[in-house]
Amino acid sequence: MKNERTRKLLLAAFALVTFGLIGMTLADKNLAQINEVRAVTNVLTQEASAVERGDLATLDKLWANTADVTVFESGHANYGWDDYRNHHLAPELKEFKNTKYSFSDLKVKVDGKTAWATFKYSLSAEMGTRKIESGGLGTAILEKREGKWRIVHWHSSAPRRAPSPTSTPTSN
Repeated sequence: MKNERTRKLLLAAFALVTFGLIGMTLADKNLAQINEVRAVTNVLTQEASAVERGDLATLDKLWANTADVTVFESGHANYGWDDYRNHHLAPELKEFKNTKYSFSDLKVKVDGKTAWATFKYSLSAEMGTRKIESGGLGTAILEKREGKWRIVHWHSSAPRRAPSPTSTPTSN
């Protein structure tokens, strides 16, 4: 009887330790996942801040500086970081003054060494005498390369503009 009771107590203790270890392992995985989501969010926040400042040096550190980078913005495509940086981003940022760029409704998912985010963006800037006010939706894909999250794909689009009113022919 005493042996049976001791066996049950040992079995219960073993189960408690086992479930505790499983719980701790799951908690560690959840914490690691949360930390990766925070790291990706931080990269995107830094990207927006660097655009506001026109800081290409920081953008060079946040984006993968490779030929496999793709950017689709409102129907235009850039292939490779050099193409996007030198033919789109740098000229645009050089022209922008008093830039405000931010994200809202940011949703980040991480799976291994790949992360993706969806967001709404808002952009305002002065370009010469012209005031730019824009916003829309975006998707960013990031890869963890050499221990750091880097943007490898960007797709943003602004809402369609309403067609300009056309005159209707009058009937005679």
